[in-house]
Amino acid sequence: MRWIVRLVGLVVVLSAFMLGALFFLPGERIARIAAEQITRATGRTVTMSGETRLSLYPILGVSTGAVEIANADWSDAGPMLRAESFKVGVDPRVLWGGDIRITGLEVVNPEIRLERAADGRVNWELGVEGVAPSGQAEGGAPARSARLGLTLDRALVTGARLVHVDHGTGARQEIRDLDLDLRWPDYDGTATLEASFRRGGGLVRISGHLDEVGAFLDGAVTGVAATVSAGGGTVGFAGRAGPRPEARGRLDLDIGDTGAFLAALGLGGVDLPQGLGRSAKGRADVTVTGGTQVTLRDLVLGLGGNTLTGAADLDLSGTVPRFNAQIDAGALDLSQMAGADTTGSGSGGSSTGWSREPIDASALALANGELALAAESVNLGDLKLGRTRAVMVLDRSRAAFDLREVRAYDGLVTGEIVVNNRAGLSVGGSTRAEGINLERFLADAMGITRFAASGSGEVSFLGTGNSVDAIMNSLSGKGSIATGRGVISGIDLDRLMRSGDVTGGTTIFDAMSASFTMENGNLFNQDLVLRLPMARAEGKGRVGLGARDIDYLFTPVLLEGETSRGLAIPVRIRGTWENPRITPDLERALDLNLKAEREELEKKAEEKIEREVQERLGVKPQEGQSTQDAIQQKLEDKAVKKLRKLFQ
Repeated sequence: MRWIVRLVGLVVVLSAFMLGALFFLPGERIARIAAEQITRATGRTVTMSGETRLSLYPILGVSTGAVEIANADWSDAGPMLRAESFKVGVDPRVLWGGDIRITGLEVVNPEIRLERAADGRVNWELGVEGVAPSGQAEGGAPARSARLGLTLDRALVTGARLVHVDHGTGARQEIRDLDLDLRWPDYDGTATLEASFRRGGGLVRISGHLDEVGAFLDGAVTGVAATVSAGGGTVGFAGRAGPRPEARGRLDLDIGDTGAFLAALGLGGVDLPQGLGRSAKGRADVTVTGGTQVTLRDLVLGLGGNTLTGAADLDLSGTVPRFNAQIDAGALDLSQMAGADTTGSGSGGSSTGWSREPIDASALALANGELALAAESVNLGDLKLGRTRAVMVLDRSRAAFDLREVRAYDGLVTGEIVVNNRAGLSVGGSTRAEGINLERFLADAMGITRFAASGSGEVSFLGTGNSVDAIMNSLSGKGSIATGRGVISGIDLDRLMRSGDVTGGTTIFDAMSASFTMENGNLFNQDLVLRLPMARAEGKGRVGLGARDIDYLFTPVLLEGETSRGLAIPVRIRGTWENPRITPDLERALDLNLKAEREELEKKAEEKIEREVQERLGVKPQEGQSTQDAIQQKLEDKAVKKLRKLFQ
């Protein structure tokens, strides 16, 4: 029993001695031990300065003043990490050697500098066997991560400033007000992360976990999940990832305002149209290789009115992303990008006009690449298209659309359309249409509802400006159109051209053809031919594509009545597209219908004058000789006779 008491007493004495040793151990010694251990584990010199305080309860810990972790030896930008104060709690066994088990870590207002050298070296590669501090393997040996003798029960970082510099591209990015809560209690176990920071105009929050941290540090692929929340939107990833970097898993996003989300990430100034990304919700299977190659499969993306499905490949290694995608858009609504409104009047006095809302085409500069698009229908605001197959090539703010199949208004449209925003916005192209229902097309495009026929044609055009109004008022180009049998409602051209009757009716024509040119938003035509059952008419004039007005003249050139030739009255159409005035052109009608009578009177007057002259002068023209020639011949004969008398 006495031995037991003595043994217990010895344990008590040794424990008291050890506790006393810890109590009298200088804080500087604790700080130096921690610094040496971290230096040995990471390969970077760690220095701690300022007043150092030791705590024994409830945990063994030390707090210091300023702390620095050295940068890679190839960098001259100063320490990789500098903080105002540093607090660390450790397992007491660290004093006698072994791995560091940090029970608590707190860093206040640190400045962290991450750098990538022009040759690809990075300054954050730490603790790698056979690897110099620069991050490059020595002697050609493959790089392999060393096992860090370090775990973290909990690490807190507040008020951090993070700067990332890429010396290869010159890019510099900065994160402010970074708060981080990291828990990593088991080296080979799971680490969890909660972080928030400000980079742009809003707060960004990140949460997630990484499984098998030790294996990850050794270069293995492990389970990972992360969620980014900013500007009222979230993006989440769940799958597996490795440090190369590489990843594979499911990406989910739910962003109510893409502009606010990107602004919070420091990518402000992006204002996407409604239905084209202003909001986004979707999912995709994602694979990341080498940190720059991204593949998206089984993509389903809702864009606030439009839903896209398909697949895409992204290359993020350049200054802007490059993509190659195949997308099925279903019913695609682009009505927010173009159309007419009733907010102002055109230059021609129309009560309505094209939209003067500025068109934001900055999205054309966000990426380069190729997109194959298929859609069951496309709503362009004023125009409605059916099944569409097209390929878009986007290159430095210039989008070229190869229209391989566009079903529209019962017909087929093919050709190319180019939207160029390199030096101001311009829209141009060359298209051909076959079998178009002109009644529906003209009603949607120009508000003209009186013309019904099936037509074919072609057009090449170019317009510039930052609004639909500016583009329509700058249109230039040329084209042609031809139709078969058709109807013009609200006017009987045959009756109007015969009698001047403007009381309405319907014109049925057999065919129409015309060519045209465009300049400064006006369409000019000089050769329209309209074939009517009882007549044939020509047309020429101007159609204001920008002003939305018309000044056009139909002129009959041949009338065929049952018993008489009938009247020929030209018809002029003037005014706005919405309310044109259709009137007979009486001045031209008089000129056209009395031309024959005037010519007949002129002929009779000339004949009467000749007879009077012949009688008074006694001149009688010979066959084939004019009166003037006969008079001249008579004068010459008289002159000859008088000259002969002078010499007789």
